[in-house]
Amino acid sequence: MKGLTGNVVKTLTTCTWLPCTDNSGAKIVGIISAVGFKGKRGRGPHLGVGNVVIASVKKGKPDMVKKVVKALIVRQKKEYRRPNGMRVAFEDNAAVLVTDDFLPVGTEIKGVVAKEIAERFPKVAAVSSGVV
Repeated sequence: MKGLTGNVVKTLTTCTWLPCTDNSGAKIVGIISAVGFKGKRGRGPHLGVGNVVIASVKKGKPDMVKKVVKALIVRQKKEYRRPNGMRVAFEDNAAVLVTDDFLPVGTEIKGVVAKEIAERFPKVAAVSSGVV
């Protein structure tokens, strides 16, 4: 997996509820843990744009609710800095459901995704409506 080019400030933690912006059937997911996170003992994971998380579907279609899935964070409210000096912030936090191979579950993504997602996960960016 390719590394992120920007210095993403990680502001999301476990137990955070995120809206799911794809058409997979989930409306809101809650973060349970992070995939590949290594930290200090007793300290929870901090997550930002480009992180893959294990989440539980909180609201959505009845067959999806309480299901444990993998999700990719595509937007965050807190601004972060790109290497060219530009600062990027979105108006909401958002996630997209992905498979074990990091392919999107849904066929379309409502709203834009960050450029860091397009570099690291090109299949996810291909089904989004735009890249910022």
